[in-house]
Amino acid sequence: MKVAVIGDNCIDLYERLGIQYPTGNVVDTGVNLKKLGFDTSIISTTGNDYYGKWMMDTLRDEGLDISHLKVAEGMTAITYMDMKGLDRVHGDYVEGVLENIIFDDDDIVFAANHDLVHTALWGKAENVLPKIKALGATVSFDYADRLTHELVESTLLYVDYGFYSYHKSRDSFIEDFLKDKVSRGMKIAIATFGEKGSLAWDGKQFYEYGIFPSTVVNTVGAGDSFIAGFLFGILNQYTIDKALESGACLAAKVVSVFEPWVK
Repeated sequence: MKVAVIGDNCIDLYERLGIQYPTGNVVDTGVNLKKLGFDTSIISTTGNDYYGKWMMDTLRDEGLDISHLKVAEGMTAITYMDMKGLDRVHGDYVEGVLENIIFDDDDIVFAANHDLVHTALWGKAENVLPKIKALGATVSFDYADRLTHELVESTLLYVDYGFYSYHKSRDSFIEDFLKDKVSRGMKIAIATFGEKGSLAWDGKQFYEYGIFPSTVVNTVGAGDSFIAGFLFGILNQYTIDKALESGACLAAKVVSVFEPWVK
């Protein structure tokens, strides 16, 4: 199985704690998918600074195909982070070279030559999804907790698996929300509830799963690792409830370390 992740990459910098690491929504999902055994490629742009070299070296060392990870003149994106208890707190964001990121025709064809293409809300790949989908690709999209964001509607026709973070638990609102997305084209719509588990709708029935017990060190990477675990299950033809379990299992491992994937 081959998976392409297309979108953002950045450095999370915890200045107060003296901690930093390469990350980004599609970076984290991509590395986790690679660790699960898939051939994984990343399509993005990083800077030509120290952080950009660190990003390139890290993803190469993790075994990702970085042939379409471009280097542009300028700063690698940085998110300034802090901790409040066990939860991460997002501070200032310096977009750097991602401000002008472009996915060209070669990127589009390359992406579509994979079994699945994954992207995320801040990945800036939404404009090329119609072309990627038209080439026959299966697409997954992480919408984070932005359930009312304009991309939820504008990308709907091009997404097979949609992931949404919901800060409440299962209720009639999120049930109707997931049903709506599948009724208008998605194969499966999935909501995650943090420590309250997850819920999926496939057009016929709901599937629900809880969490695996873990010692939480940092919630960073929980969503991306859940997505990687779920997609691993789906691509290996697991039942949907088993795919939810796979996502929960991987997320439990990741929140037990400070970094967005288990070394």
